[in-house]
Amino acid sequence: MQKQAVFTTEGPLLILAGAGSGKTTVLVNRIANLVSYGNAYNSDVFYSELSDDELQMLESGAKGQDISRELTKKLSVGACKPWQILAITFTNKAAGELKERIAARVPDGDDIWAATFHSTCARILRRYGERIGYTNRFTVYDTDDQRRLMKEILKGMGIEEKALPHRSVLSEISKAKDKMITPQEFAKEVSTDSRRRAMAQAYALYTKRLKSADAMDFDDLLCNTVKLLEENQDVLEYYQNLFKYIMVDEYQDTNKVQYRFVNLLADKNKNICVVGDDDQSIYKFRGATIENILNFETAYKNAKVIRLEQNYRSTQNILDAANGVISNNEARKGKTLWTENPKGDKIILHTALSERDEASYITNTILEQVGKGRHFSDFAVLYRMNAQSNIIEQNFARSGVPHRLIGGHRFYDREEIKDMTAYLQVINNPSDDVRLRRIINKPKRGIGDATLNNAAEIAAVLGESIYSVIKRADEFEPLKRAAGKLKTFCDMMDDFIDALNDDSVSISQLYALILDKTNYINNLKKEKEDSETRIENINELSSNIINYEKDNMEEASLSGFLEDIALISDIDNYDNDADCVVMMTIHSAKGLEFPVVFVPAMEDGIFPGMQSIINPEELQEERRLAYVCITRAKEKLYMIRSQERMLFGSTNRNRPSRFIGEIPPQLLEETTPPRVMATPSQMQGLGVRQSQRSGFAGHTSAAGATHNGSVATETFKAGDAVMHKAFGKGMVVTAQKLGNDTLLEIAFDKVGTKKLMANFAKLVKM
Repeated sequence: MQKQAVFTTEGPLLILAGAGSGKTTVLVNRIANLVSYGNAYNSDVFYSELSDDELQMLESGAKGQDISRELTKKLSVGACKPWQILAITFTNKAAGELKERIAARVPDGDDIWAATFHSTCARILRRYGERIGYTNRFTVYDTDDQRRLMKEILKGMGIEEKALPHRSVLSEISKAKDKMITPQEFAKEVSTDSRRRAMAQAYALYTKRLKSADAMDFDDLLCNTVKLLEENQDVLEYYQNLFKYIMVDEYQDTNKVQYRFVNLLADKNKNICVVGDDDQSIYKFRGATIENILNFETAYKNAKVIRLEQNYRSTQNILDAANGVISNNEARKGKTLWTENPKGDKIILHTALSERDEASYITNTILEQVGKGRHFSDFAVLYRMNAQSNIIEQNFARSGVPHRLIGGHRFYDREEIKDMTAYLQVINNPSDDVRLRRIINKPKRGIGDATLNNAAEIAAVLGESIYSVIKRADEFEPLKRAAGKLKTFCDMMDDFIDALNDDSVSISQLYALILDKTNYINNLKKEKEDSETRIENINELSSNIINYEKDNMEEASLSGFLEDIALISDIDNYDNDADCVVMMTIHSAKGLEFPVVFVPAMEDGIFPGMQSIINPEELQEERRLAYVCITRAKEKLYMIRSQERMLFGSTNRNRPSRFIGEIPPQLLEETTPPRVMATPSQMQGLGVRQSQRSGFAGHTSAAGATHNGSVATETFKAGDAVMHKAFGKGMVVTAQKLGNDTLLEIAFDKVGTKKLMANFAKLVKM
């Protein structure tokens, strides 16, 4: 079926790609075929005679000369150029990998438009944004910027956070934009609801403030591009003619505005190929509309549907479990995954005593398997909600398990990085009031909130940006006292803006100038205890800028760099070469794969959530999430439930997840922990080989996003009496050398047997 998908080039095509079915390979080969051979496979063109030049070419090939390019050109029928293909992915990482693989296959492969929806739309808006009132230097507001702006708006409206949380307002605005509902339309829909009327007013003010700042949020990138295409026929026709072929990955996760964008571009040639899996539609909370993929054949008449059901990564037992769960959903296209891989191990269903015992079980199992030759990077812990990660992360930190939390504190979310990028944003776009407010007093310049508020009020009355007002501070009575300080700040910023407009000054040189003139680093040393780490981050940003310049050469621009970092997601930074256990939500794990997967809290009320249990439509989405979760595992899958669990300060005894009951029982191997844990003295009587592995973990503070340790100063052997800060007294049962470290099995008096890495455990011999 992969071959059929590659060679079906003309007309609407829906590729239903099951998990692990090689869809990226299909996309790469389909694009390579379009560029190299076009529709030759389906063509009835027949060469009955060859010219003298063609015969000479074949003779050259027979003599060992490389004639592949000439032969390809001769055999192609209606081949297109790489830049005539638009390939939309859902992550920058996927887009980068796609371009890299295509560039290795076909000449000028780098010219393909392979990008996310947001990046594609931003590129179009940079060129034609002035048609709808934006400059080509418009700013993209990230989540933090949006929140800052909305807080200002609600405060100006006299609305307290408790009465109407800013996050709720932004969520409603995002939902409205996903459905292409304007502030005016939103206001009409909520005219009878006072709370939603306030939201409508905030939506209108938010839109106005963004426009005046020459800024867009993520949703605007899509909505404004659709608006641009709908209102400017010449622009629409340009891109319709440019993109002869359009491909969209993860089509099941598209929303209404994304559907409209693709539909507009594909309306002329109808050569649209969408790749997706309705069984993996898990982003309804972000506005994803599963009907887009379910109704594809209705929207595009004569569409062809190809199912990719052979899985190339997982064992048959894992696939049978996934098939068993998802078969209980009603709204689906229907397919059954199969593989030529071995049947594999059964799925381990472990019942823990508590969430602490669950964390210990995961930790001990990982350490045990690492001791047998696996790498830490073979393991992933996937959870339904972020709150579940804390106890597991604490256990990993104490036991010396290196781990990385995906979805934690992003590099570009750190305070010092937000400060430096805010400087760059204001230099690029002086109308950016939100970023200006952030940096005007960083480092401290004695410019108070009252001065800023006065400037903002004057700017609102005049319809100008705050920056344009403070540049003329001596003209406004409320600003005269601070006019000197404001002038000093504006003179510095003007110097930066002049440097930006100087073609001889690179982005990295501009960044160095900012660090020098603002004296930011020296002030950081005085104010922050962790200044060394923060300075390292600031220097790392410099490295990122230099790498961006190297990657983009003459096309590098400040607005381009700022756009890139605004659209980065956590998964884009995922490094699968790092030897550490990966921890992430199931939503974040989509598209990834791991040899061994642990799924904690397989309990009704958590997975699926309580709200989903009483809502049939939401339950189907949760079931799709379970399907995604199961199919992340290549070789081994552990599902764990606890007899009782404390979460959000409340202890509950939850029923096993109904999804476990949907897995054929012959695929499961159930395990339970011993209820009585041996002490060191008991173990001496029983013999160390009968030691117990379960235990309860205490509470300590978690380390950073990626955790590594130092080398232990002492060596340990079986029989050593030891003391651990959290677990107390214990005795070493076994000591297994692993590279520069030692895996210790220790029986503690209070918490039973645990496995710890010596370099991390901070043990003291007694």
